[in-house]
Amino acid sequence: MPSSSAPTVSVSGVTLSFRNTRALDDVSIRFGEGITGLLGPNGAGKTTLLRILATAITPDSGALTVLGHDPRTVQGRHEIRRRLGYLPQNPGFHPRFTAFEFVDYVAILKEMTDRQARHQEVRRVLDTVGLGDRRGKRISSLSGGMRQRVGLAAALVGDPLFIVLDEPTVGLDPEQRLRFRELVAETAEGRTVLLSTHQTEDVAMLCRRVAVLDQGRVRFTGTPAELAAVAEGRVWSSTERDAGARAGWRTGTGEFRNIGDPPPGAQVCAPTLEDGYLLALGDTSGVAG
Repeated sequence: MPSSSAPTVSVSGVTLSFRNTRALDDVSIRFGEGITGLLGPNGAGKTTLLRILATAITPDSGALTVLGHDPRTVQGRHEIRRRLGYLPQNPGFHPRFTAFEFVDYVAILKEMTDRQARHQEVRRVLDTVGLGDRRGKRISSLSGGMRQRVGLAAALVGDPLFIVLDEPTVGLDPEQRLRFRELVAETAEGRTVLLSTHQTEDVAMLCRRVAVLDQGRVRFTGTPAELAAVAEGRVWSSTERDAGARAGWRTGTGEFRNIGDPPPGAQVCAPTLEDGYLLALGDTSGVAG
């Protein structure tokens, strides 16, 4: 196992292509305990990177270690999978499975062969995510938020040290998203969590570190505050959309919020994490980290 000072995940110069498409292009990133957010538009390469770290696919080139092991080797993949929790964007729930049966199936895949101990573990993780009283319910009868909790319970089987979450709050209403954030924050205690999301609010609320991936390249790494600072002095308000702005929209006050290079005398606004994220996409001039 890596020491407490070593990063849980280290990726250096990783590249992967699918036919004529380069999904990841010289990606380097390091992170350790706590929640790291991974932001990026559709097609940025986020899921590809997550699948590599979850040992589902192997890169074409580059070096990487997860929990001190190389996932490109048979022994390394075996050791990582023992300590890995993975919640894909589409968990592939069998609609006729109950919550208990699905998590039990995942526990079997994790080589938990002792039936009594395995069932005790299944009950534990379902209790952890607040579904102890719903474990006998079919997944098809559960709400979207409860289904995500089932997926998180499956990811927690075996008390993993590294947890990968791919777009876990997609499709959840605001209350469900809030409850799920609470669970993820509790789950991250003493663990390393990689959270891939389109929701900048999730990153702002949960993450110690954040990376922005776009067109297969890392555009930013740093803290959420550092990402917001990328837009310092580059957000301004006006009575109409500024033609020179990179992006602009009318707010609830009736004024326009513009992002880009402000004209002289513009009324500059305090930047948000989302502002910094929008500028980090294709704009690395002020990138920290």
